[in-house]
Amino acid sequence: MKLIIGLGNPGEEYAKTRHNVGFMALDGFIEQNNCSLFGENKKFEALISQNKIFDEEVIFIKPLTYMNNSGKAVAALVNFYKINLEKDLMVIYDDVDLEIGKIRVRNEGSAGTHNGMRSILEFLGNKNFYRVRIGTESRGKYAPEKQDLHSFVLTNFSQEEREILEKVLGGVSIEVGNFIKAEINLAFSKSFV
Repeated sequence: MKLIIGLGNPGEEYAKTRHNVGFMALDGFIEQNNCSLFGENKKFEALISQNKIFDEEVIFIKPLTYMNNSGKAVAALVNFYKINLEKDLMVIYDDVDLEIGKIRVRNEGSAGTHNGMRSILEFLGNKNFYRVRIGTESRGKYAPEKQDLHSFVLTNFSQEEREILEKVLGGVSIEVGNFIKAEINLAFSKSFV
């Protein structure tokens, strides 16, 4: 069984923000692959889509605990399903330290500046699992106005950025498929600009 987590914040006001590209990535994969729709699971405080893909049980998860407490939902699901972190967990999230149009795939690492990942690392007590980082920075360190990090991650993408993001999310879908088939390319970086 594979757990694939997309990080974001619940609620329409956050749906198209930079911080929600993890949610967007899962939505794109599910749509492209005719997977089951997300349903709310109150016990796990998450939206869940359970599927069989490439003969593998796959659960897609969008935590409803808000970004800074993502680890609560992730740890509950990991423990319930007895997931092998190093082989069967993938987390997809935004990264303001990567330029828009870039993705990076790793199987370990720190949280960097990302509070959602920090929460997951704290709850799991382990940093050895797959993660896909999606670049969201495009105009110098948090825009010409020098917005603080918190404000910047809650901004929407421009039209030009959305066009790049569409290509990026297609690339993320390929990596999700590779992960499910256990054919993931480690230390992978790709640019779509």
